[in-house]
Amino acid sequence: MDATVNKLGGSLPVPSVQELAKEAMTDVPSRYIRTDLEHETSLLQVPVIDLSKLSSSDGDSMESDLEKLDAACRDWGFFQLINHGVSCSLLEEVKLGIQEFFKLPMEEKRKFWQQEGDLQGFGQAFVVSEEQKLDWGDMFYVVSLPRHLRKPHLFPMLPTPFRDALDKYSSELRDLAKKILLLMAKALKMDTKEMIEQFEEGLQGIRMNYYPPCPRPELVIGITPHSDAIGLTILLQVNEVDGLQVKKEGKWVPIKPLPNAFIVNVGDILEIVTNGNYRSIEHRATVNSMKERLSVATFYSPNLDGEMGPTPSLITSGKPALFRRVGVADYFRGYYSRELQGKSYLDIMRTIQGEENKGN
Repeated sequence: MDATVNKLGGSLPVPSVQELAKEAMTDVPSRYIRTDLEHETSLLQVPVIDLSKLSSSDGDSMESDLEKLDAACRDWGFFQLINHGVSCSLLEEVKLGIQEFFKLPMEEKRKFWQQEGDLQGFGQAFVVSEEQKLDWGDMFYVVSLPRHLRKPHLFPMLPTPFRDALDKYSSELRDLAKKILLLMAKALKMDTKEMIEQFEEGLQGIRMNYYPPCPRPELVIGITPHSDAIGLTILLQVNEVDGLQVKKEGKWVPIKPLPNAFIVNVGDILEIVTNGNYRSIEHRATVNSMKERLSVATFYSPNLDGEMGPTPSLITSGKPALFRRVGVADYFRGYYSRELQGKSYLDIMRTIQGEENKGN
């Protein structure tokens, strides 16, 4: 399995945008300028789900909140999660650690830079050609679970106490992801054993994002519009600067993060597993001219050694399998070999029925 995770893909080396932004510039280098950006936004708000209510002993109340969760996953694919049980003190430790980590001098960061043919470390993902446009942001990505897949020169070498806080955070977010997935299975009335088996001993990755200020923010994008390839994403806003937007009814909806809330979204794998009942949604990160923005996304997916496809209890004569079965590692290899482009990779996974059902 160690070899498998090392061969999922790589990304071409790119300059650090954080270092670039330190130069007093009035213009943006041409490789970051995007002419295809849509600027129309919407006043809609993503749903808010209270996890404590979903764990309550009051059956009627829990049923009503399960329906809210189901509606959020079907209609949005995104929601803010409050009262999630992860302590505020741990969140603050992780936030502080990430801010300090991105402040490290460049010579320290070089020890953590992406190596050729690898996605982990400092850099950008999905850079597959020298001509393609680049995002206005740096990321630091590590595989965090299972523990034996941690790269010796990355996670274990993080400065303490940040490393210890991130280790605890990684375990707590694995438990939280499993709890959310089980609640989704209940809301879908699917066989919960199928959800447990699909995500047991799953693959967890953590990506820290740094979006520096830009003199012409309307010309660049922090991260290209895309849906997440994974099962479930749990995002924590690190500082008070907004920038995450989701696409709904053809317009971009800015998310105003609630204090200490997580922003949770359905990934492509979950769309496949739920046979299209829950859909991943395109999202992007914008930047501004005055302030840096930091966030940390934790991704949870099935075990790399396994297979995935629509869960049997959600395949019926009225709704046949919309996606084909595929090995998890093969799926990721295909994903990381392409540029980010909306939900285009998911279309490759569709069956003939899935193609016919696509717009429904």
